[in-house]
Amino acid sequence: MQSLICEGQWLNPPPKWSLERNALTLETGDKTDFWRHTHYGFVRDDGHFWHVPAPSSFTATVTFAGKYETLYDQAGLMLRVDPDNWIKLGIEHSDGMTNFSIVVTRGRSDWSVIARPLISGPQTVRLTVKNNAALAHFKNENGWQLMRVADFPAFDKAHIGPMACSPERSGFEASFSEFQLTDPIENPLH
Repeated sequence: MQSLICEGQWLNPPPKWSLERNALTLETGDKTDFWRHTHYGFVRDDGHFWHVPAPSSFTATVTFAGKYETLYDQAGLMLRVDPDNWIKLGIEHSDGMTNFSIVVTRGRSDWSVIARPLISGPQTVRLTVKNNAALAHFKNENGWQLMRVADFPAFDKAHIGPMACSPERSGFEASFSEFQLTDPIENPLH
Protein backbone atom coordinates (compact mmCIF):
# COMPACT_ATOMS: atom_id res chain seq x y z
CA MET A 1 0.00 0.00 0.00
CA GLN A 2 1.48 3.33 -1.07
CA SER A 3 1.41 6.48 1.06
CA LEU A 4 -0.60 9.42 -0.31
CA ILE A 5 1.55 11.94 1.56
CA CYS A 6 2.96 13.46 -1.66
CA GLU A 7 -0.42 13.80 -3.38
CA GLY A 8 -2.16 16.45 -1.28
CA GLN A 9 -2.88 20.12 -1.53
CA TRP A 10 -3.27 22.78 1.15
CA LEU A 11 -6.21 24.38 2.80
CA ASN A 12 -4.45 27.20 4.69
CA PRO A 13 -0.80 26.51 3.85
CA PRO A 14 1.61 26.92 6.77
CA PRO A 15 4.36 29.56 6.50
CA LYS A 16 7.04 26.85 6.40
CA TRP A 17 6.67 23.32 5.02
CA SER A 18 8.40 20.73 2.85
CA LEU A 19 7.89 17.38 1.16
CA GLU A 20 11.01 15.22 1.17
CA ARG A 21 11.49 11.46 0.98
CA ASN A 22 7.74 10.80 1.34
CA ALA A 23 7.49 12.92 4.50
CA LEU A 24 5.57 16.14 5.04
CA THR A 25 7.03 18.52 7.63
CA LEU A 26 5.65 21.88 8.68
CA GLU A 27 5.77 24.74 11.17
CA THR A 28 2.41 26.26 12.01
CA GLY A 29 1.34 29.85 11.56
CA ASP A 30 0.35 32.06 14.48
CA LYS A 31 -2.76 31.05 16.47
CA THR A 32 -4.16 28.61 13.92
CA ASP A 33 -7.06 26.28 14.70
CA PHE A 34 -10.22 24.54 13.56
CA TRP A 35 -13.09 25.14 16.03
CA ARG A 36 -16.72 26.27 15.97
CA HIS A 37 -18.50 28.03 18.84
CA THR A 38 -18.72 25.57 21.74
CA HIS A 39 -17.46 26.82 25.12
CA TYR A 40 -14.98 29.34 23.69
CA GLY A 41 -17.56 31.25 21.63
CA PHE A 42 -15.37 31.77 18.56
CA VAL A 43 -15.04 30.28 15.09
CA ARG A 44 -11.59 29.49 13.71
CA ASP A 45 -11.02 27.87 10.36
CA ASP A 46 -7.37 28.63 9.66
CA GLY A 47 -5.56 25.46 10.72
CA HIS A 48 -3.28 23.72 8.23
CA PHE A 49 -4.87 20.83 6.29
CA TRP A 50 -3.03 18.81 3.59
CA HIS A 51 -5.76 16.86 1.81
CA VAL A 52 -6.92 14.57 -0.97
CA PRO A 53 -10.51 13.81 -2.06
CA ALA A 54 -12.30 11.36 0.26
CA PRO A 55 -14.59 8.62 -1.01
CA SER A 56 -18.02 8.23 0.62
CA SER A 57 -16.74 5.34 2.76
CA PHE A 58 -13.14 4.54 3.66
CA THR A 59 -10.50 3.82 6.27
CA ALA A 60 -7.72 6.40 6.52
CA THR A 61 -4.56 6.20 8.63
CA VAL A 62 -1.83 8.74 9.26
CA THR A 63 1.46 8.45 11.16
CA PHE A 64 2.76 11.70 12.60
CA ALA A 65 4.96 13.30 15.26
CA GLY A 66 5.08 16.75 16.83
CA LYS A 67 7.08 18.89 19.23
CA TYR A 68 4.18 19.46 21.64
CA GLU A 69 5.10 22.25 24.03
CA THR A 70 2.32 24.82 24.23
CA LEU A 71 -1.35 24.57 25.17
CA TYR A 72 -3.42 23.08 22.31
CA ASP A 73 -0.50 22.21 19.98
CA GLN A 74 -2.04 19.52 17.79
CA ALA A 75 -1.40 17.23 14.83
CA GLY A 76 -3.22 14.33 13.23
CA LEU A 77 -5.87 13.52 10.64
CA MET A 78 -8.83 15.56 9.38
CA LEU A 79 -11.97 14.74 7.42
CA ARG A 80 -13.60 17.90 6.07
CA VAL A 81 -16.89 18.23 4.21
CA ASP A 82 -17.12 22.03 4.59
CA PRO A 83 -16.40 24.68 7.27
CA ASP A 84 -19.39 23.48 9.35
CA ASN A 85 -18.88 19.69 9.09
CA TRP A 86 -15.56 18.04 9.89
CA ILE A 87 -13.61 15.74 12.20
CA LYS A 88 -10.05 16.08 13.45
CA LEU A 89 -8.25 13.45 15.51
CA GLY A 90 -4.72 13.01 16.73
CA ILE A 91 -2.59 14.37 19.57
CA GLU A 92 -3.42 17.62 21.38
CA HIS A 93 -1.34 19.10 24.20
CA SER A 94 -3.44 20.39 27.12
CA ASP A 95 -2.51 21.36 30.68
CA GLY A 96 0.87 19.64 30.52
CA MET A 97 -0.66 16.38 29.23
CA THR A 98 -0.50 14.89 25.76
CA ASN A 99 -3.95 13.61 24.81
CA PHE A 100 -5.31 11.50 22.04
CA SER A 101 -8.00 13.91 20.96
CA ILE A 102 -10.99 14.04 18.63
CA VAL A 103 -13.21 16.97 17.67
CA VAL A 104 -16.43 16.24 15.79
CA THR A 105 -18.12 19.29 14.27
CA ARG A 106 -21.60 19.40 12.82
CA GLY A 107 -22.28 23.12 13.09
CA ARG A 108 -20.76 23.24 16.58
CA SER A 109 -17.57 21.52 17.76
CA ASP A 110 -17.30 18.99 20.56
CA TRP A 111 -14.03 17.67 21.99
CA SER A 112 -13.16 14.32 23.58
CA VAL A 113 -9.75 13.34 24.96
CA ILE A 114 -7.94 10.27 26.21
CA ALA A 115 -5.09 11.42 28.46
CA ARG A 116 -1.71 9.80 27.90
CA PRO A 117 1.55 10.69 29.66
CA LEU A 118 3.63 13.02 27.49
CA ILE A 119 3.76 10.98 24.31
CA SER A 120 6.74 11.42 22.04
CA GLY A 121 7.76 9.93 18.74
CA PRO A 122 5.56 8.84 15.85
CA GLN A 123 1.91 8.02 16.55
CA THR A 124 -0.77 6.57 14.28
CA VAL A 125 -4.50 7.28 14.16
CA ARG A 126 -7.22 5.72 12.03
CA LEU A 127 -10.64 6.95 10.90
CA THR A 128 -13.23 4.68 9.29
CA VAL A 129 -16.32 6.23 7.73
CA LYS A 130 -19.28 4.14 6.59
CA ASN A 131 -23.03 3.83 7.17
CA ASN A 132 -23.39 7.44 8.46
CA ALA A 133 -20.82 6.83 11.20
CA ALA A 134 -17.20 7.74 11.87
CA LEU A 135 -15.10 5.38 14.00
CA ALA A 136 -11.82 6.75 15.35
CA HIS A 137 -8.89 4.78 16.77
CA PHE A 138 -5.33 5.38 17.91
CA LYS A 139 -2.62 2.75 17.86
CA ASN A 140 -0.84 1.80 21.07
CA GLU A 141 1.48 -1.02 22.14
CA ASN A 142 -1.50 -3.43 22.22
CA GLY A 143 -2.97 -2.53 18.83
CA TRP A 144 -5.90 -0.27 17.91
CA GLN A 145 -7.72 1.50 20.76
CA LEU A 146 -11.22 2.88 20.09
CA MET A 147 -11.53 6.64 20.67
CA ARG A 148 -15.06 7.28 19.53
CA VAL A 149 -18.02 6.22 17.42
CA ALA A 150 -19.70 9.39 16.10
CA ASP A 151 -22.75 10.07 14.00
CA PHE A 152 -21.54 11.72 10.80
CA PRO A 153 -24.00 12.21 7.93
CA ALA A 154 -23.28 10.90 4.45
CA PHE A 155 -21.60 13.39 2.11
CA ASP A 156 -21.19 13.86 -1.62
CA LYS A 157 -17.83 15.60 -1.48
CA ALA A 158 -15.19 15.68 1.26
CA HIS A 159 -11.43 15.74 1.80
CA ILE A 160 -9.15 13.75 4.11
CA GLY A 161 -5.54 14.17 5.20
CA PRO A 162 -2.95 15.41 7.71
CA MET A 163 -3.77 18.42 9.89
CA ALA A 164 -1.82 20.60 12.34
CA CYS A 165 -2.69 23.68 14.42
CA SER A 166 -1.25 25.80 17.22
CA PRO A 167 -4.03 27.98 18.71
CA GLU A 168 -1.74 29.73 21.22
CA ARG A 169 1.44 30.35 19.19
CA SER A 170 3.29 29.96 15.91
CA GLY A 171 6.10 27.57 15.04
CA PHE A 172 4.70 24.24 16.26
CA GLU A 173 6.69 21.59 14.37
CA ALA A 174 4.91 18.51 13.03
CA SER A 175 5.82 15.77 10.57
CA PHE A 176 3.78 13.16 8.74
CA SER A 177 5.43 10.01 7.40
CA GLU A 178 2.49 7.87 6.26
CA PHE A 179 -0.96 8.66 4.97
CA GLN A 180 -3.07 5.83 3.57
CA LEU A 181 -6.63 5.55 2.32
CA THR A 182 -8.35 2.20 1.68
CA ASP A 183 -11.80 0.66 1.51
CA PRO A 184 -13.42 0.51 4.97
CA ILE A 185 -11.98 -2.21 7.17
CA GLU A 186 -14.28 -5.18 7.83
CA ASN A 187 -14.82 -4.66 11.56
CA PRO A 188 -14.13 -1.00 12.38
CA LEU A 189 -15.09 -1.33 16.05
CA HIS A 190 -11.97 -3.36 16.84
